[in-house]
Amino acid sequence: MKHLKISTLLILFSSMVMAQPQPMSLQDVIATGLENNYAIRIARNNEQISANNFTRGNAGFLPFVDFRSQHSGTYNNTDRTDFEGNETSLRNIHNTVSSASLGLGWTLFDGFRVQTNYEKLEALKNMGELQTRMSIENLVAAITAEYFNFIQQQRLLNNLKFAVDLSRERMRIDEERFLLGSGSKLQLLQAEVFLNADSSRMTRQEEVVRASRVRLNELMAMDDLRFNLQTTDTIIPLNDILIFETLERSLRNNNTALQMVEKDIMIAEYDKRIVRSQVYPYLNLSTAYSFSHNTFQSGSFSDQQTYGMNYGVTLGMNIFDGFNQRRRASNATIAVDNSRLRMEDTENSLLADLITTYNVYLNNLRLVEMESQNLLVAYETFDIAFERYRLGDLSGIELREVQKNLLEAEERLVSIQYQAKLAEISLLHMSGRILDYL
Repeated sequence: MKHLKISTLLILFSSMVMAQPQPMSLQDVIATGLENNYAIRIARNNEQISANNFTRGNAGFLPFVDFRSQHSGTYNNTDRTDFEGNETSLRNIHNTVSSASLGLGWTLFDGFRVQTNYEKLEALKNMGELQTRMSIENLVAAITAEYFNFIQQQRLLNNLKFAVDLSRERMRIDEERFLLGSGSKLQLLQAEVFLNADSSRMTRQEEVVRASRVRLNELMAMDDLRFNLQTTDTIIPLNDILIFETLERSLRNNNTALQMVEKDIMIAEYDKRIVRSQVYPYLNLSTAYSFSHNTFQSGSFSDQQTYGMNYGVTLGMNIFDGFNQRRRASNATIAVDNSRLRMEDTENSLLADLITTYNVYLNNLRLVEMESQNLLVAYETFDIAFERYRLGDLSGIELREVQKNLLEAEERLVSIQYQAKLAEISLLHMSGRILDYL
């Protein structure tokens, strides 16, 4: 019976271990988000629509074939009087008409509008791909930032847990001193207040960690937003070898927003060419084969059938339309100029952001180095102060101040590391290299 209980407990423990979620790396989180995120799925659907629209038929290269069939009838009453005064009355005369036709139409020439339409549809297809890429890059940047924010909040929580442990140890020391008669009640109460304050901060920080976890689950579009996400990373690694000239060159060549504005210029140019194509003559071909059958209940014939084909060639040209063609051409030229201005403005804005963010990045790297040294000094100072407190050579207020300095040094370092990481993410995002995190 004893062995059976032990075996049962082992099985239950193994099941609990297997049921616990495995820690996820940044690449795992990004891959899950790219597969499930709703914005990415919508962007991919829109990209597919743009790809579906890129056909020769949609551009107007191909002819169209139309089939029509119709059947109709009439019920009439007719009263007639001839010149001699003879009257004739016909009642409920039912006549029918049945017809069917198969027609073909084809635009042979339309001022190069068809060819331009096809090129425009290709540009719109490429624009759809760029929009999907932008959605992917935005999601990767958001997930990466939140992933390391989650690590930051976890480290801050661990820091507060360490503070609670220190306060609890100090309270134990003060309680022993009070019981031995070498300490005061005031000092013990003061230690209890500090312990409660640290415990309260830790509880609030736990809520911050949970909120960050939910945000990551939301970005990954998890079915259960309460999924207990754990990360394989426990620190915030920094890439400290980014070079501005390389980033600037990559921005000009790879930035998705810049490439989208370039596509806008192309599309505006195509629209301008389509407007200009309307000054050319057009040539259309049409042909059809038709059949009709009529039935009559009055007159000389009881029924009649007609069948055969017809064809036609239409040549036309717009001579004058109230200067609307000139107006449309002028507006198309202005639209092209606006697209070029937007590109210059976008490029200028991106370069300004790149310069500003790179300065922030360098400054934060310097601050990380400084705060790392400060943290080492703070730990050494605390070790000395706590040992002096054990020996009764340091007051509780002085120990609390040293402890506070240690916690603040740790928080500053973690915060600056995260700020440096955010700057790094922004630099890679602007330079079109955010997918390096995959």
